[in-house]
Amino acid sequence: MITFNSRYVVVYYKYMARKLFCEISPFTYQISVQRLIFQRHLTDWFSRVHFATTSSTTALPYKIIKHKSLIRRKLGNTNMQLQENKAVNLRIASAPLKGILIRPGETFSLWKLVGCPTRQKGYLDGLTIGKNGPGVGLGGGLCQLSNLIHWMVLHTGMEIVERHHHEQFDLFPDFHRQIPFGTGTSIVYNYLDYRFYNSTPWTYQLWVTCEEEYLCGVIYASSPQPFKIHIHAKNEFFSQEADGVYRNGEVEKTTIDKRTGRVQRQETIQVNHARVLYDASHLEI
Repeated sequence: MITFNSRYVVVYYKYMARKLFCEISPFTYQISVQRLIFQRHLTDWFSRVHFATTSSTTALPYKIIKHKSLIRRKLGNTNMQLQENKAVNLRIASAPLKGILIRPGETFSLWKLVGCPTRQKGYLDGLTIGKNGPGVGLGGGLCQLSNLIHWMVLHTGMEIVERHHHEQFDLFPDFHRQIPFGTGTSIVYNYLDYRFYNSTPWTYQLWVTCEEEYLCGVIYASSPQPFKIHIHAKNEFFSQEADGVYRNGEVEKTTIDKRTGRVQRQETIQVNHARVLYDASHLEI
C-alpha cells in the first residue's frame, strides 16, 4: 500500500508551480523547444507570406550600404576557442546568403535560408546568450550574422517585421565598437527569427561573405534610394542602481531627402536600460 505525506505533496506542488514546464528538467526543456519549432513551421505553412528564396550571382547595379564586423573579439574573459568556433559557424551560415534577392512583396527570413544548425553540417559549440547571461551552445555566435544584416537593413526602405534583442544585458565592454549599443539581435532556431519585408517598389539584394578576419555584407538595389539614413546613439550614460550598474541611452534613426537635404523622418528605434555584467569599476557612473 502506498501512502502520501500531505505536507510533502503541498511543498512539491508549490515548487512545481514556481517553475515553467521548460524549467523542470533538460528533457522538458527540449520538449518545449521542439514544440516552438513545430509551431513556427506550422504557422509559416499556413501563412500567405512570400519568402525570399532566389539568389543571383550578379550584383544589382546600386550599392546601398556596405559593412563588416570583426569575427574574433576579446569579450571579457571568454574562451577564445569559442571565437574560433564562431568563425566556423559564420562561414557555414553565411554561404546561403550570397546574392539573395528580396523582391517587392517578399519577406526575408534568416532561418528559412540558413536552416537548422547541426553537427552534421559542421557547426561547433560557440558563445550563446540566454536569459541569465552568456552560455555555450551548438551554433553559438550566429547572432553576429543577424546583427550585420540588421544594421544594413536599417539603412534601406525595407520594414523589419521580426527582431529579438538581448536588451536586458550589457554583456561585454566595448571593443572596437562601430555601431551604437542596442542595435543587436538575438536568434534561436527557428522560433526567434530575424525577418524583414520589402514594402518598396525596388528589388534589394543581400550579399554576405565570411573572410578570414571579417564578416562582410553589402546590400544592393535595382534603383538608387531617394533618401539617406543616419543612425546614431544619444543620451548615453551609466547609472548605479539598487541591483548594479546599468547602461542607458537611445538609438535614433534620421531619414533625409537626398534632393532637398531636409529631414523626412526622425524616430527613436531603441531605448536602452541594460544591466552591466562586466567589471564596471573603470566606467564613469
